[in-house]
Amino acid sequence: MQALSLGALERSFMQTTSGAIGTEAALAYARNHGLHALAIARGDDLLLEEYGDGFSRQTPHPLYSGTKSFWGVAALYAQRDGLLALDEPVAETIELWRDDPWKRRVTLRMLLSLTAGFGFGGLGAAVPTYERALNVPLRDEPGSRFTYGGIGLQVFGAVFARKLAPRKQTPHDYLRARILEPAGVRVADWRRLSDGTRPLPTGAFSTPQDWLKYARVVLRERASLGPCFEGSQANARYGLGWWLGVPGAPEGLVYASGSGGQALYIAPSSKVTVVHFGKSSSYRHEAFLKRLFAPR
Repeated sequence: MQALSLGALERSFMQTTSGAIGTEAALAYARNHGLHALAIARGDDLLLEEYGDGFSRQTPHPLYSGTKSFWGVAALYAQRDGLLALDEPVAETIELWRDDPWKRRVTLRMLLSLTAGFGFGGLGAAVPTYERALNVPLRDEPGSRFTYGGIGLQVFGAVFARKLAPRKQTPHDYLRARILEPAGVRVADWRRLSDGTRPLPTGAFSTPQDWLKYARVVLRERASLGPCFEGSQANARYGLGWWLGVPGAPEGLVYASGSGGQALYIAPSSKVTVVHFGKSSSYRHEAFLKRLFAPR
């Protein structure tokens, strides 16, 4: 197990503006659940980083569904740029959807909040291309139910791609040029689908430090990204690509989550950001955060 420490790692906690955080308790939990990488920062100060199982700070790691955290943010930047509106119907752009009584009610916000009405699916190797996603029927009435999956993100990608076509950009081009590159954030790789496009709900690879840089962007811009961190009537704990808090965590904490224990945590009250990479079906966000933020 390779460990790198900045500051007084020998202490059992680090002081933050809202109290103490239990870095060693959190680290011990991560070590016991397939740790690949753990980086904990407050503001620009890196408090702790540790790597295991052959990983290092230079090793890109798959984010899996943590990739979803990019797209609510990108949608809000695009709304600010006049390219789209969260509450516009998909059918304004996709003619195919205008004759379906349910599909013509679906908005971009519903796609990003996973409440459009699609059934479970469209994750991992089963992510559909844009065109296939547009043809998937809805299972539930729009807005009535939260169902985790990737199809809605691919439909959002299809809409966004058409809006960006006059600029000769893809959604991933826009994300990179408008948000990531100005902040010095690099996505190391992004897998491709059968038609050569990159998926939206999954597929990104990042080093821990680059994902931390992205967390700082979100933390800095949090006031203007409010809709990302507002739950829906169908699920009060999920915004636009972000999960909203867990019991015992600081108020306002949000996180991105991917299978196997991938996580990006942002605690605005203490300016703490955390990247966790791992490979464990037993890793639980609640257990990690309880140890990190337990009262001391």
